Amino acid sequence: QAQVEESGGGLVQAGGSLRLSCAAFGRTFSTNIMGWFRRAPGKEREFVAAINWTGGTYYADSVKGRFTISRDNGKNTVYLQMNSLKPEDTAVYYCAVDARGHYSDYTTYRYRGQGTQVTVSS
Repeated sequence: QAQVEESGGGLVQAGGSLRLSCAAFGRTFSTNIMGWFRRAPGKEREFVAAINWTGGTYYADSVKGRFTISRDNGKNTVYLQMNSLKPEDTAVYYCAVDARGHYSDYTTYRYRGQGTQVTVSS
């Protein structure tokens, strides 16, 4: 059974950077869409970024220009580089792999991680 696991979350000051990683195990995902989502306290889960098998990327407007998604197919891993972090970026960040529908729809991803906490202090 394939699974994904996030790492790299933590506490950072506003303006700082963090890099999240998501490793997939159990099968190869080189031809699948991989994405990141987040859920802030008291809010709905929202799309952050996604990357397809050709390296095409998609971003939420709120993170465009600050976050960069990338993938290493040899390591079956997707990354999220987060720069210029703001307190409103505080959330649990979830990795999702193998979208069967639109890349921004969390429910269409076949494999989803448990999440990693990112806290940005002001």
